[in-house]
Amino acid sequence: MTAHRLARYLPIFEWLPGYDRKALASDGMAGLIVAIMLVPQGMAYALLAGLPPEVGLYASIVPLVFYGLLGSSRTLAVGPVAIVSLMVATTLGEISETGSVSYLAGAILLAFLSGAILLGMGLARLGFLVNFLSHPVISGFSSAAALVIGLSQLKHLLGFDIPRGHLITDTLAHVMRHISQINPATFGIAIASFMILLAFKSRISPFLRSFGFGPEVSNAIAKAGPLVAVLATTVAVWLFALDQTADVAVVADVPAGLAPLTFPSIDLVLIEQLFPAAALIAIVGFLESVSVAKSLASKRRQKIDANQELIALGAANIGASLTGGYPVSGGFSRSLVNFTAGAVTPMASMITAVLIGITVLALTPLLYYLPKAALAAIILVAVANLIDFKTLRDAWRYNKADAFSLIVTFFSVLVLGVEIGIVVGAALTIVFYLWRTSRPHIAEVGRLGETEHFRNVLRHDVQTDPKILMIRVDESLYFANTAYLEDQLLARIVERPKIDHLILIMSAVNFIDASALDTLETLAERLKNAGVTLHFSEVKGPVMDRLRRVDFFENPDLGSVFLSTHEAMRALSNEAISQVA
Repeated sequence: MTAHRLARYLPIFEWLPGYDRKALASDGMAGLIVAIMLVPQGMAYALLAGLPPEVGLYASIVPLVFYGLLGSSRTLAVGPVAIVSLMVATTLGEISETGSVSYLAGAILLAFLSGAILLGMGLARLGFLVNFLSHPVISGFSSAAALVIGLSQLKHLLGFDIPRGHLITDTLAHVMRHISQINPATFGIAIASFMILLAFKSRISPFLRSFGFGPEVSNAIAKAGPLVAVLATTVAVWLFALDQTADVAVVADVPAGLAPLTFPSIDLVLIEQLFPAAALIAIVGFLESVSVAKSLASKRRQKIDANQELIALGAANIGASLTGGYPVSGGFSRSLVNFTAGAVTPMASMITAVLIGITVLALTPLLYYLPKAALAAIILVAVANLIDFKTLRDAWRYNKADAFSLIVTFFSVLVLGVEIGIVVGAALTIVFYLWRTSRPHIAEVGRLGETEHFRNVLRHDVQTDPKILMIRVDESLYFANTAYLEDQLLARIVERPKIDHLILIMSAVNFIDASALDTLETLAERLKNAGVTLHFSEVKGPVMDRLRRVDFFENPDLGSVFLSTHEAMRALSNEAISQVA
């Protein structure tokens, strides 16, 4: 196998042969910074998923190595993410009790199923299928998920139990009824954590630059906000024994050592229950990952292979399932940190995995007094960026249907749940697409002056022939729009009794299905009976090949096929051209 073919299946061979000390130094710094960020984030996201905090650390070791070997992105940082964690909690909360052995087994099985689905899609080159989830739908889903995530963390921020309500209003009503039960120490820790995180996010970098620190050092220190919040609050709880004197919930014992090799439970009934959710987790995780990867790759003029990303993420999730983890994906904030910290290859992620492995092996006793309120604050600050008003505003100005899809997806997620909400959004997008393409734009065109250009008679001052009707169809023809096209053309012929020729301009038609083909044949016959000959112009090569394959142009009811509309007009026009105002 040649080096090129080997690199195609194992992208690591694209960058490893030329790897040098300079690249190692850049990747080492980026790997360290991401590890500092990922340790508290991984634990926080595991908490969000309803899992023990160490599971988030387990999911941040082997998956990073597998992705580094197989991923096509040089800077994507894989690991636990907020939306996937929420989907895991929503799915497993309906079939198992949080914290139970069966709950953890379900999370491991979800990772395995998601990985298998992604891997299968990648091997089958099915990356294009995820395009059915439009950007407005993803935006609506993410914004609603951010609110759901925020509400799910209120119990950790306020210090009292809040039952999961079906509606946001139920949760808020419960909080208002029990507002007197707020734990002051827990709430104070949450506020302090927020202040530290927000200060590091927006204030520390400019402050350090004012003292002469360079932008790279300043930005690197600014990313350490989660670690500083964790250290400060952990020390405070330990110093004042707040877990005993003020009933502050802490992480407590985190098992030391790497997770043992695990195998998903092969329970066919459980697999049947989890498979739909695993498919959605796989698709949502892939969409988040590939959008981040493409955005970062474009800044360095690098290329992302969507199918290879499916394979890499599939392997990463299977790796998570074999090492006690849960579903993982590429995270926006971590990937951006990895990119800006100077990562040049996936070696940075492998270094992150090694550092987290060291943390799990040797540093877990230090996490005993880590307050859950601090982890909840980390989650809220991280997901705040998911609330997207800009997409809604732009969609409302540009296309009301897209804005409606976003709004419906948003409220569906809030009211019906995460999985059902995104399915509703995807279905609505497809319905709107079918509705829009079922009524294609049909323009009557005429000649611009003495040129060979033809434009819409409603928009331009053009010349037409009273015996020739030139129609441009701005959509591919398929079963949903052919009846509309036929009705429109026949109606215009009825209105214009002098018409002898109808030229159908096919420059925007990329495909004609069997239903549309039958409609065109019927249309040609009806026009012939009305004394009008149907002609075609500017038929694209692939469309022409298919039509010739079935001897479409041998139909005696059809006229000619012209290379251009100008050629058609010159051949068919025998009378003076009239001016159209």
